[in-house]
Amino acid sequence: MKRRLGVLAAVVTVGALVLAGCGAKNTNAESEAVGNAGTSDAVSKYANCSLTEGASDATNLDVGGGDKTITIAAFSGWDESTATAYLMKNILNKNGYTADVKTLDAAAGFTAATKGDVDVITDVWLPVTHETYIKQYGDQLEPLGCWYDSARLTIAVNSSSPAKSIADLKNMGADYNNTLVGIEPGAGETGVVQNTMIPAYGLQNMTFRTSSTSAMLASIKKAEAEKSNVAVTLWKPHWAYAAFDIRDLEDPKGAMGGKEGIWNFATKGFGESNPKAAQLLKNLVVPDEELSDLENLITQKYQGTNPDAAVDEWLATHPDFANQLQTGELE
Repeated sequence: MKRRLGVLAAVVTVGALVLAGCGAKNTNAESEAVGNAGTSDAVSKYANCSLTEGASDATNLDVGGGDKTITIAAFSGWDESTATAYLMKNILNKNGYTADVKTLDAAAGFTAATKGDVDVITDVWLPVTHETYIKQYGDQLEPLGCWYDSARLTIAVNSSSPAKSIADLKNMGADYNNTLVGIEPGAGETGVVQNTMIPAYGLQNMTFRTSSTSAMLASIKKAEAEKSNVAVTLWKPHWAYAAFDIRDLEDPKGAMGGKEGIWNFATKGFGESNPKAAQLLKNLVVPDEELSDLENLITQKYQGTNPDAAVDEWLATHPDFANQLQTGELE
């Protein structure tokens, strides 16, 4: 089972907006990003994600006169990265290009994109998670649109359980065995839960159990089988929302952080060399439910061994998607 290896955690005062991320653990570069809670001028233009800005009909655009080979970087362990990389590989291959996917850690992916060793990154979280990379490499990269506007950390419970808000857990802890199931101790999200969310909602009497992402997911599966309640730390986008009957608790204090956008970026000059491919990437929008379905196929049904087959199956059940992407009609 693939799992997220790193995102961010940016913590500010409770009651104000708290920007954060999730992850099993942070790499050094990602940890550096964690420390940069403020949004720099370099990334301020990415503070707001518009899913349709820049979208237009790519049907009759030229594929470009140069090399038609396009390499897409998928960040290792980031399921939405794998899903969108292989999805765009499929789309590009049907539009005159020869696309492939190279799996890299996030730091290596950004570096490779600046050197042209990969052409496209589909999983750039902004304005906070990958701020450090954009500050360092942004002038060597080309933004190609935001395709997902609801990336966030969450506390999720089984849908049949009573709590509606994180605040409810203070009085309903017994309904959840007084336990909140977390992921890896070193994860950015773990720090946010420990340092911000639990104090904000007065949940010190609940046991916050950390172990691993796989253990957290197993606790959801176990609760579903036993028809018991469970409360876990999770994040969106994630395939668990498609695999299990779960929902997010409301976070009225904003203690789990705000929303981020996920952007496509390419190496500088990509749009000029590959105008149709660039427009197709600008047209990409994957709604939450559809993304969860695709991730679920890749990670669960195909166990991460055949993402191309998972994408083929997903596209077969979403017959209008490819055409709407091409014509810039996704929203």
